[in-house]
Amino acid sequence: MTPVIAVRNLVKVYHMGDVDVHALRGVSLEVNPGEFVAIMGASGSGKSTFMNIVGCLDRPTSGQYFLDGVDVSDMDRDERARIRNRKIGFIFQGFNLLSRTTALENVSLPMMYNRIPAKEMKKRALEALKAVGLESREDHRPNQLSGGQQQRVAIARALVNTPALILADEPTGNLDSRTSIEVMGIFQRLNREGRTIVLITHESDIARYTGRVVRFKDGHVVHDERIEQPHDAAAELLALPTEESPVLASAPAAS
Repeated sequence: MTPVIAVRNLVKVYHMGDVDVHALRGVSLEVNPGEFVAIMGASGSGKSTFMNIVGCLDRPTSGQYFLDGVDVSDMDRDERARIRNRKIGFIFQGFNLLSRTTALENVSLPMMYNRIPAKEMKKRALEALKAVGLESREDHRPNQLSGGQQQRVAIARALVNTPALILADEPTGNLDSRTSIEVMGIFQRLNREGRTIVLITHESDIARYTGRVVRFKDGHVVHDERIEQPHDAAAELLALPTEESPVLASAPAAS
């Protein structure tokens, strides 16, 4: 089995004037297809730098990074942008939706760079919105949606190119407790359907929904633990005071 992520002796040094800041100090790590991994660590631990390199937003100072079997360590910015659009779906704490465009248009954006025909683009965007229970909100703009609904649009956007990897950076950071559980329920369902998900979080309560927790400290991996029985978000929602539950429909098949 080819790992989706394979990093070997990853080093990242930032040059700040006369000072060298060692953000990563020889990190080696693999994430296999179908894993759901939480990356944790305090500010300055190296987790954000790791995320940027894994997301092809930055290059390591030394070491290797293989994304879905392809060595991307030495790719230039344009090459990284192309593989990033094909292989990675991003979800951010701040949603990063375009305010003047509809949910359908926001979800369609990643496909525009791949020159997908308009009819196929709309079909896939609608399927992705249905996967997160928002097919009835396709014409709504972000200011007409709740925070949880905006994050679901962001998740749908991350799905449309059937990426090898979904990267979620503090995806529940701007959400209340119940909505956070709803979002984690969507992630858990997507993972059961075969999606590989790496989630950056500082919240232990969120990490408990994943299947593996990796902790960074001072640029090193200091803890890597499998979780045999992750908390079940769908079951927890049922136990909460009655409110409308999220639609956990089937997502487009993973590649």
